[in-house]
Amino acid sequence: MLVAAAGTLAGCASSFPSAPPVAADAEYNYQIGPGDTLNIVVWRNPELSMSVPVRPDGKITTPLVEDLPALGKDATTLARDIEKELAKFIREPVVTVIVTNFAGPYSEQIRVVGEAAQPRILPYTQKMTLLDVMIAVGGLTQFADGNNASILRTGEGNKQYSVRIKDLIKRGDVSANVEMRPGDVLIIPQSWF
Repeated sequence: MLVAAAGTLAGCASSFPSAPPVAADAEYNYQIGPGDTLNIVVWRNPELSMSVPVRPDGKITTPLVEDLPALGKDATTLARDIEKELAKFIREPVVTVIVTNFAGPYSEQIRVVGEAAQPRILPYTQKMTLLDVMIAVGGLTQFADGNNASILRTGEGNKQYSVRIKDLIKRGDVSANVEMRPGDVLIIPQSWF
């Protein structure tokens, strides 16, 4: 009975198409998310320049600017928004926003669940690969069925792709390395024997 169940589960995992090797969008632009740290520099106004965290509600607060939405914006767009707010108090402000600690929006984070040595959430970076993700989570546990793992691609309507993690990290088969996309969920099942 156990062998039949394992065969059924293995058949389900292998029924997914293989993940495409290239997945990144060349036009990807980092979006600010909760947990990011922003260095805000207001030219010729050092008293208004500071480092601020993006709160869980996606907003920031700086001197003279309270509760400004930052979630989902790029650094340049946020800088222009801060300039508009500061223009009420100072003449022609010039603002630069630099993201110094990256978490990204929740919808873009990579989630690793199952039999990873350290399952966790990772910030997405452009051109991030499956190998990069596996290094960040410390590889597989001894009970992992790495070649029956899959990627749930939320950006494609929850389409699922099979990946061969064991071949990639245990056998060095670089053809098993694929690019990740924002919002991917890597699912690593447990081996049944």
